[in-house]
Amino acid sequence: MSQTFDNNAAITPEFVKSHGLNEDEYARILELTGRMPTITELGIYSAMWNEHCSYKSSKKWLKTLPIDGDCVVYGPGENAGVIDIGDNQVAVFKMESHNHPSFIEPYQGAATGMGGILRDVFTMGARPIAAMNALRFGSPDHEKTRHLVSGVVAGIGGYGNSFGVPTVGGEVEFHPRYNGNNLVNAFALGIADRDGIFTSKAEGIGLPVVYLGAKTGRDGVGGATMASAEFDENIEEKRPTVQVGDPFTEKCLLEACLELMATGAVIAIQDMGAAGLTCSAVEMGASGGLGIELNLDNVPCREEAMSAYEMMLSESQERMLMVLRPEKQAEAEAVFEKWGLDFAIVGKTTDDLRFRIFHHSELAADLPIKKLGDEAPEYDRPWVEPAAPQALPDLPALSDPIEVLGKLIGSANLCSKRWITEQYDCLIQANTAQIPGGDAGVVRVEGTEKAIAVTSDVNPRYCEADPYEGGKQAVAEAWRNLTAVGATPLAITDNLNFGNPERPEIMGGFVKAIEGIGEACRVLGFPVVSGNVSLYNETNGEGILPTPTIGGVGLLQNWRDMVTTAFAKEGDVILLVGDAGRHLGQSSYVLEIHGLEAGAPPPVDLHKEKKVGDFVRSLISAGQLTACHDISNGGLLITIAEMALAGNIGAQIAGIGMDAGSLFGEDQARYVVSVSPEVAEIVLKLAGEQGVPATKIGRVGGTELKLDGEHAISIQSLNEMHEAWLPSYMAGDNEIG
Repeated sequence: MSQTFDNNAAITPEFVKSHGLNEDEYARILELTGRMPTITELGIYSAMWNEHCSYKSSKKWLKTLPIDGDCVVYGPGENAGVIDIGDNQVAVFKMESHNHPSFIEPYQGAATGMGGILRDVFTMGARPIAAMNALRFGSPDHEKTRHLVSGVVAGIGGYGNSFGVPTVGGEVEFHPRYNGNNLVNAFALGIADRDGIFTSKAEGIGLPVVYLGAKTGRDGVGGATMASAEFDENIEEKRPTVQVGDPFTEKCLLEACLELMATGAVIAIQDMGAAGLTCSAVEMGASGGLGIELNLDNVPCREEAMSAYEMMLSESQERMLMVLRPEKQAEAEAVFEKWGLDFAIVGKTTDDLRFRIFHHSELAADLPIKKLGDEAPEYDRPWVEPAAPQALPDLPALSDPIEVLGKLIGSANLCSKRWITEQYDCLIQANTAQIPGGDAGVVRVEGTEKAIAVTSDVNPRYCEADPYEGGKQAVAEAWRNLTAVGATPLAITDNLNFGNPERPEIMGGFVKAIEGIGEACRVLGFPVVSGNVSLYNETNGEGILPTPTIGGVGLLQNWRDMVTTAFAKEGDVILLVGDAGRHLGQSSYVLEIHGLEAGAPPPVDLHKEKKVGDFVRSLISAGQLTACHDISNGGLLITIAEMALAGNIGAQIAGIGMDAGSLFGEDQARYVVSVSPEVAEIVLKLAGEQGVPATKIGRVGGTELKLDGEHAISIQSLNEMHEAWLPSYMAGDNEIG
């Protein structure tokens, strides 16, 4: 799709199919256009109607999610969600996938994923202050996995570090179902004044449409269409559809945009992301009820003889489209000239709801602008109820909990990810209050006492076994992770990664996951304000695990109230807040120790989640906890071990069962906390009065993690096990490598 096409060439059925359009969709295009489209027009339709841009398979179900709340300023539909954080300030955030490009070309795929999500945030007038990423890779012993990990991590770090935004959180997991299609979900959050938000809604007739930023090239032509199809053995042929990023240009673009916005020159602004100039122009015009006319002869290009088709579908990075006030044109041009960026008037707004494109003085496209979006197909795909999970068989009794702890904490999914996170600059901007490795990243809001907490969560194995409970659990864990640092959970962004929606079993998993997410958001008061759907994540018919990633955002009124996962001092009392563990279905214990993915995932009682979480957060705000960590993957003993490692101090645990369920069960709505001895009884009494289960299970101190006085391991040995796997694997030293 990156070659030059004769705009008036005949369109064949094969050409239509290569653009991801089926026969019915092409028939609808003929009806709307009233004639055979030009090559450029077909490209525009393919861009606007592909899955990545139109959400044609998911729109029906996305409408069921709760999007309203007291804090919500802008929900889904804009470049990013916006929530009120008080003092006339808002947080602007979104998570979005760059999965397909990152599998084809991991460095540039991940780098441009970062660039795109950052633009989504500063397009709305917010300065980015935090980034996260959620990564899923194939089995460590797969031939491509190490290459993908290396490239993706380097791409994220290379772009984010150079741009100057701290990467403060995220997640990394491995599973064979990602062998043919890794996932790269990028998150960014920025801060703006509430009265300083900009949207894509164009207003006014005859106003200049201005192209800003970097020049247009042939990289990324057809990228959105590529992202809306599954892979096959010809995957390498798609390499030209991957964009190339330049973080230094993006940094200049950020500063120029924010400077220009402050002048009052900007009426509307849209990032040129998926489908590039096409999508940005159509969205600006359609949202404002206006037409757009473009003259492509004025588009700054870095390659010669580009066709109208290529210019409209290029996804070259670091570009913006704006509608400006005519009287501010000279002032705006001076700003962009100062920052060394292109500034070109490429069109104007019109009153006829047409999308007209001229190239070399010829009309290359003339289409109904609103129908490009409003008439996009919307499918109610057939779906089936997910099958019941495989029953969990009887397991042998746990003999040595310390040996199991070592195997778990040194496994690919539970080991330290320091090798990755240390390649990201988490301290740039000097406002990071909590770095990667805890329950949530925390970043101070410049000039205030406030801080924003961010987290990314999902357990794909839970979602595979029971998409409904898995969807609930992803939201609940995000809510817990924010709670565990002391933040009030405010809202989420979602990144829904699934396989081919044309397969009823895949669509069934999507539907039930959405239902679970929606219920959890309603009960927990945790609305969805932005998001992304990534479908067709499969290769040769092998789909990924359903992975509805949840990015959660919370607020601390005073960043000094924050707690961490690290045990703080000798003698502190360790409490389990929540019920004793017993659920082993789909647990890390069953997977890593017994090689099984069996049983139902742990059920999620959302009302219990809220009750226990609200109690924990009240203790943090009262200054009564010295450490806090929610219990999730790996269960109670992994949670305690991580707290000991974070604080580099031991713990003596007693009064809990020595069976696998008690130590490694992944039951929900649970936290491990530490308190000073003089506070312990007060906390236990408060818990009893509020009907929250709480039990004293040990004390902080020493150089060992000791269970019931007989099973023990030194913190040094535990740390060596925890830190060893990933660096060894990436160096090629592991046997599996």
